[in-house]
Amino acid sequence: MVAQVIRARKRARVPSITTEQMREVDRLMVEEYGIVLLQMMENAGRNLARLAATLAAGARDRSVLVLAGKGNNGGGGMVAARHLSNMGGRVCVILPVAVRELMDVPAHQASILQRMGVELLEAEDTPQTRLERLFGEADLIVDALIGYSLTGAPRGRFAALIDGANASGKPIVSLDVPSGVDAGSGTVYEPSIKAVATLTLALPKTGLGAPEVRERLGELYLADLSVPPSLYRQLELEVGPLFADAGAIRLQWEDGGWVVER
Repeated sequence: MVAQVIRARKRARVPSITTEQMREVDRLMVEEYGIVLLQMMENAGRNLARLAATLAAGARDRSVLVLAGKGNNGGGGMVAARHLSNMGGRVCVILPVAVRELMDVPAHQASILQRMGVELLEAEDTPQTRLERLFGEADLIVDALIGYSLTGAPRGRFAALIDGANASGKPIVSLDVPSGVDAGSGTVYEPSIKAVATLTLALPKTGLGAPEVRERLGELYLADLSVPPSLYRQLELEVGPLFADAGAIRLQWEDGGWVVER
């Protein structure tokens, strides 16, 4: 009984936020605190690379396939690709769009990868047989196709890459939310990624607690974006020093909410 009480005291509940609140966090970070998107993306991608390397029992000589969308989620995936390559991984990045369609900051990340010599493929111009071979040869797949801004079911090449990843049978780690899952409403669209682990950012989004979503998440981790506690207080959220000991922590679902072992 005493042990159970001590264990309960060591657990800290982590608040969830809506997607609208997350957009406000992003806005305040840039406009009021001067923490620019490039910095946030670097934090997300570095932590994602570390988690991916852990899941793959080390990145050196591992084949890692990164699926990166055109927005900020994809940019975080490309940052992870850079770090995984620096760790000695054999990294290939597949884009569902042309490089010219990438948003400004993700385009910058793609430019870095190209200068490094990391393989960067556009799905439209890649033969299906080669895509299937890449999925089959991968030791690990990183899903950074669609983040919390998802609106409706994935379509076109986004859907095709999700299907390819799921069909490969390889372990998948998702950034922020498995692609095809609405992080706000908790809707699971078809297709959607079934991950072995998900690294969500800043705070868990409200939809991640839905039972059908938890089945897609795998193990849920939370990554530090360097959000100041004072910013959370502006949104009437009390968030303690969650990342005092690590840049990413594992969350568990308990009694209707997310908790972290301290």
